[in-house]
Amino acid sequence: MNPPSYRTASDRETAMEADARNAEQVEFWNGPGGRHWIKLQEMWDIVLGPVGMAIFERAAVRPGERVIDIGCGCGGTTIELGQSVGRTGEVLGLDISAPMLARAEERRPKGMPIQFLQADATTHPLSPGHFDLLFSRFGVMFFAEPARAFANLRRGLRPKGRLAFSCFRDSKDNPWMLVPLKAAYEHVPPLPKLGPEDPGPFAFASEERVRRILGDAGFGAIRMEPVDLAFDLAAGRGLDAAVAATLEIGATSRAVDGQPPAVRDAVAASVRKVLAPYQRGPSVPLPAALWIVTAINP
Repeated sequence: MNPPSYRTASDRETAMEADARNAEQVEFWNGPGGRHWIKLQEMWDIVLGPVGMAIFERAAVRPGERVIDIGCGCGGTTIELGQSVGRTGEVLGLDISAPMLARAEERRPKGMPIQFLQADATTHPLSPGHFDLLFSRFGVMFFAEPARAFANLRRGLRPKGRLAFSCFRDSKDNPWMLVPLKAAYEHVPPLPKLGPEDPGPFAFASEERVRRILGDAGFGAIRMEPVDLAFDLAAGRGLDAAVAATLEIGATSRAVDGQPPAVRDAVAASVRKVLAPYQRGPSVPLPAALWIVTAINP
């Protein structure tokens, strides 16, 4: 394997060619979304750790394999993939967020066969048939044209290559997000209502839709396994940490973005009140409902 090449953050900001329909997501993840994740990266790696484990079990990553980590963010799963494939393998972490990729590169262990690239998975040209596995932890629900994005990614996958990713089931089955968000709505206007197929965390809630998208993109042997977990919003650091996390990441963070300090304080008090019954010692676990999706490139 040739040594991976790296781009500076400034190079990435000018080099990426994105689908125009993904412009809103590019702006968000290169702005407030990326900043919030970097701030709490270590904590959210802990919160989402069980999700990564569930995908790894289904993906069956092997030494020497070539893998794409779609929506790799700050690189936590990319580094785990690098450890699994070893020095004879190769991992490409793709993301649209320059600041998150800069953080990922800071964390990259020396000598690990990883490359981070700012790219839009919908349009970025991949070497045909080069990769063994497409992997993603919650990085695929934000495409404006998901069938086109998955078709583009499949071109980089070898015949019989694998796809494995996680996405959320219905919002009503995910109290980890809805409980604090409803508390915030006591003080701030509701976020714009998304349609069932609009890009967002619950865009892949429908099993029928996901099967249709992947089928249209050319995948076969599609399997969708419902998985129920608990997200410890505190990451073992107590109720205060859980409240702070909900105000920095996810829908509640978007709802309070730009609000004055007095309003944010009121939201924090309401969120604390609704999360307190879930507290178990230093942890604050709330239910999370996922799909673990696998498929094959015929």
